[in-house]
Amino acid sequence: MATVSRKSSPFLDSISDFMAVRRYSKRTIKSYVYWIRYFIVFSEMRHPTEMGAIEVEKFLTHLAVEKTVSVATQKIALNALAFLYNRVLEQPLGNLGEFNRASRQAKLPVVLTRLEVARLLQHLSGTSQLVASLLYGSGLRRSEAVRLRIKDIDFDHHQLQVWNGKGFHYRLTTLAPELVPALQIQVELVRMQLREDSRHQYYAGVWMPDALARKYREASKTVGWQYLFPAVRIAVDPESGLLRRHHIDESNINRSLRRAALQAKIEKQVTCHTLRHSFATHLLESGADIRTVQEQLGHQDVKTTEIYTHVLKRGARGVRSPLSDLNKT
Repeated sequence: MATVSRKSSPFLDSISDFMAVRRYSKRTIKSYVYWIRYFIVFSEMRHPTEMGAIEVEKFLTHLAVEKTVSVATQKIALNALAFLYNRVLEQPLGNLGEFNRASRQAKLPVVLTRLEVARLLQHLSGTSQLVASLLYGSGLRRSEAVRLRIKDIDFDHHQLQVWNGKGFHYRLTTLAPELVPALQIQVELVRMQLREDSRHQYYAGVWMPDALARKYREASKTVGWQYLFPAVRIAVDPESGLLRRHHIDESNINRSLRRAALQAKIEKQVTCHTLRHSFATHLLESGADIRTVQEQLGHQDVKTTEIYTHVLKRGARGVRSPLSDLNKT
């Protein structure tokens, strides 16, 4: 992202409040407010109500041509401005087509072999190993894994409920039976931690969405609503001023993976998303159909999932090299 002043304003604050009431994630709110602020600054501080599709297209072209942002970044900016005009201001932009679109060469995802995944997991331990096992075993995104609550685990049917995933969607994904014993131990650890926290005079329980917090006033101190991977310490929630225990920091997971990849002598770039890519590719490799994999990953468009079919092809477009047949002649 470009450097843009983070000075707030009543207008931007109202957008944050508008999104918070509708239960958008803090990450999405922060991202959308950033791009709306950037758009206003780029447009010489004109108020969005005084502008429209022409100014938005000019801004998106600026991002692609002068800032050379990625396709994904330009799309986030577009989504933020579409949300501003369509939902907040109720001044729909209509069809946007007169802007330069960011482009990039097609890039296949990095995928580990099954042996590499096994070696990687062997060099992890404790919480890091369990989180990594869920990333690979259930195809979770990093944010989805750390936000899992105990109630989201269905031990009987071996599945996980993923709430408010990317795009604000809900889905069910598989849970490897092999992880059940470790997860049950983790649940007991959380239960013990909750008993300790509840003894604190000012402990307010785990954070819950506002509507649910009002409807189920005591739920924040029940085991089911606790994060599966709680933070090491309780802390004051900066928004409410209440004493809570949040989930673990996402960034720690990637650091653990990088360290484990070095120890396992894996030369590929290993991130949390690498394990999700490997989950999808290995499912397809085992014979799962593309629609099933799409549902497991939570992709809205099957075209997003189809990228993994390209990973399965050996060589360029699946062509067998003639060199491979030399010894047979």
